[in-house]
Amino acid sequence: MKTLKVYEAPNGGNLKAFLDCCEEKLACVLCKRMMYRIAIEIMKKEGAHGIVTGASLGQVASQTSQNLMAEAYRLNYPIYHPLIGLDKKEIIRIAEWIGTYTPSIGPGVCCTAVPDHPATRARINEVLRAEEKVGIEELLQQTLDRTRVVKP
Repeated sequence: MKTLKVYEAPNGGNLKAFLDCCEEKLACVLCKRMMYRIAIEIMKKEGAHGIVTGASLGQVASQTSQNLMAEAYRLNYPIYHPLIGLDKKEIIRIAEWIGTYTPSIGPGVCCTAVPDHPATRARINEVLRAEEKVGIEELLQQTLDRTRVVKP
């Protein structure tokens, strides 16, 4: 079995930029798109064939079908959602079994910047305008420059 690497990519500055420059309701979608961009660069570096998420349809406001589509728009790499139809209890049970539950609930893991009224039907044209306004490619490069392997 191949040992998996764990990467740490600081995303707080990106979230701050989104909140400072864009409509607050888009923060979650913009943040997820940024995390996908970071994951894509790591994926390419590692020779992987896609991104696997823990998304479950409708589990939180940002996980609507329209937002999932907006989050992946034009990223051009496979994004797999194997838990898409499971409920929260089933996902917790799987996370405990594979050893990701405890780290997922640790300090600093949960987002404290979720807007009071997040977009549940993000419009891709609004998302793309927001990314242009914030300078998404420069933010991505700054984040990649600070990304590191924490567990080889």
